[in-house]
Amino acid sequence: MKLQTASKLAIYAVLELAQEPERQISAAEIADKYKVSIHHLAKVLHTLGRAGHVRAVRGASGGYVFSGNAKRTTLSDIISLFETLGNSADETDNGAESTPIEKGLAKVMGEIDDITAATLSSITLSTMLKHTA
Repeated sequence: MKLQTASKLAIYAVLELAQEPERQISAAEIADKYKVSIHHLAKVLHTLGRAGHVRAVRGASGGYVFSGNAKRTTLSDIISLFETLGNSADETDNGAESTPIEKGLAKVMGEIDDITAATLSSITLSTMLKHTA
């Protein structure tokens, strides 16, 4: 599975914020660290804010803080804000498999999608932070 840029930026941002939940971090600091567009990151942070995962702090020393629960928030919770997870029938032919091989491949790819979604639903931000230490 290849994640869209917005999903990766969201994961980077929430993990940065969740590792020090009391610390305010500016969008510019996160963008600089990961060498990404601050404008794209700002859109991602806005979406994360609407979902209740981060909170914007205004003012001269403003930035963002993590407002979720790292032990309950999963990678799936974050990624699903930006893309669809799970069984996505072969989008190129809209499920119009006509041969046994096409049907077999579609079934296997659907199972892979389901496994990926289940795995992402089982990994919390807290677990991810343990893997980054």
